[in-house]
Amino acid sequence: MLNESIFMSKKMDWETPNQLFDKLNHEFSFDIDVCATEENKKCNKYFSVDDDGLSKQWSGICWMNPPYGREIKQWVRKAYQETIVQGNADKVVCLVPVRSDTKWWHEFIMNAKEIRFLNKRLSFEGSNNKAPFAACIVVFCKHNKQSVKILVEDISRIK
Repeated sequence: MLNESIFMSKKMDWETPNQLFDKLNHEFSFDIDVCATEENKKCNKYFSVDDDGLSKQWSGICWMNPPYGREIKQWVRKAYQETIVQGNADKVVCLVPVRSDTKWWHEFIMNAKEIRFLNKRLSFEGSNNKAPFAACIVVFCKHNKQSVKILVEDISRIK
């Protein structure tokens, strides 16, 4: 059964599942959450809605779970720009819906270093149901000029 609350919700800032973030943080050691609220931040240092992370320069190793509405393209473009184009951030690791039928996917995601397709649908923090869409982890790296590496991330043990 589809989760109508996520699919039709006006809420766009679904919180990353803690176990998934902890697994990725263990691998990447994030410096900043570039797109957060006080309630859903995953790092001590973060850009809030008031900070407007899209207008800031990013640096270090960044975590990004962007709003899942129309503005997602702006956030993915920013991750691409801050790493591959400008080289300000060392890495930006993103949790995004799989939208391989969109222009932003092909313009930006396909230029990432890695795309890790999750092998099951996520249950976001604060939701009792699984998301009605597939998600993936996208890793942008500073000045990456390599072809994208496609992987499957096993999250079967993550609730």
